[in-house]
Amino acid sequence: MTSLTSQTTPGILHPRIGPVHRLSLAFVWVTFAFSAIVFSEPAPVDLLMLGIIVMLPVIGLVRITPPLIVFLAIWLVAGACALIGTINAIDPTKALVHTGVTFFLTLSSFVTAAFIMRRPEGHTHLIMHAYVIAAVVAASTALLGYFDLIPGAAALFTKYGRAAGTFKDPNVFGPFLVPPILYLLNRILTRSLGRALLACAWMGVLTLGVLLSFSRGAWINLSIAVVVFAYLAFVTAPTNKQRLKIIGGAFAAAVVGLVVLVAATQVDSISRQLQDRATMDQTYDQGPEGRFGGQEKARRLILENPLGIGAQQFAPQYHLEEPHNVYLAMFLNAGWLGGMIFALMVFMTGLFGLRHAFKRTLTQPLFLVAYSCFIAHALEGFVIDLDHWRHFHLLMAVVWGLMLGDRRIVSSAAKFDPRSIFDQPEMLVPSRPGRVLAPIRPQYIRRGPIARRAPGREDSRPGRATGRTFARQVPES
Repeated sequence: MTSLTSQTTPGILHPRIGPVHRLSLAFVWVTFAFSAIVFSEPAPVDLLMLGIIVMLPVIGLVRITPPLIVFLAIWLVAGACALIGTINAIDPTKALVHTGVTFFLTLSSFVTAAFIMRRPEGHTHLIMHAYVIAAVVAASTALLGYFDLIPGAAALFTKYGRAAGTFKDPNVFGPFLVPPILYLLNRILTRSLGRALLACAWMGVLTLGVLLSFSRGAWINLSIAVVVFAYLAFVTAPTNKQRLKIIGGAFAAAVVGLVVLVAATQVDSISRQLQDRATMDQTYDQGPEGRFGGQEKARRLILENPLGIGAQQFAPQYHLEEPHNVYLAMFLNAGWLGGMIFALMVFMTGLFGLRHAFKRTLTQPLFLVAYSCFIAHALEGFVIDLDHWRHFHLLMAVVWGLMLGDRRIVSSAAKFDPRSIFDQPEMLVPSRPGRVLAPIRPQYIRRGPIARRAPGREDSRPGRATGRTFARQVPES
């Protein structure tokens, strides 16, 4: 058998990755790269995600454990409460459609988390790379539309004089850009200056997109995410050298944000709208028919309806629009039990995530990115309804996938090799190959010479010579 050069441990045999595996990873990348195109419902990403939900478990690119099943079961109970709430719905068809979408997003989050658990570092990088591409496309189209650089772009990529890109709502477009910004910031902190220039340019484009969305929630979201990430990255840095680099990166990010803000305010239309949006005394905020008045109505309805009133029934039956508070909305949609489950899951994700953030795992930098963005979105939920935001469910999946999938403690975070995406995951138990499309007995290749113990120290147990309990070896011919 031919010996192949590799940097892996000599004597360890790795299964050859077949075309089905590679095509599946490419399909996952394409799915999340299309996640920004949401002009209509269902969006293209929903159809692609449906394929992922079916494909990944069949091929065997997921790792499902009892804690992850509990995660799914809890969310299914919340969905069942929403179904019960349709009993009181004035328009049950609308409530059932909304609840059906909730079940779909729950299932997609579960499969995504299981996919991440299969290969925590490689699969998370794969998803986030596609997410960055989607965000850059969305932000670029938003800038084209806002500045009307192409005929007809303003009508297509702006809403109410605000940048929306390929989204229907600027209030969703702005927060969608926050996770890629933090991911790029993390890449800047972990790369040399020369290799980080492209990431800096992309981060500037995305930051300008957040600014021109004129979404106050997105501004607060980005600010909280950056602060939480910078703090956690600083206190968990293994060396003072890395802490100094984090301080320098945070300073550079602040400079980039300031430059973008100053440059944007030189345009009169942007300056006027910034001043207008920076206040909380808008006409749609105040009064009994405003945002805060609607939240007061929602609280009264929650107390009067323990089972809820059904999804999407608050507007226009009781108020002009939804309550702009995801926690109040979930109590209205799914009753007291469903609302408490949603709030408890968000709280427990934040609590368990904070504990995991201080563990020195291989995926710690990636986890800090996802966790910081999740905390920022959880806080923004007090001023907007985000239960159907696809990227919110993605953040939930990444946080839980990394918490449950990577518990290996290391001395320091290793650098990521993109080629490792196609490697077999290192797990504490042997991973089973897919039984439908993947071969039942994978082909093995030898990577380097087989390690031998000193004479008199032979060990009959397989794999002990290399220190890998589950490694397989081919005997010498």
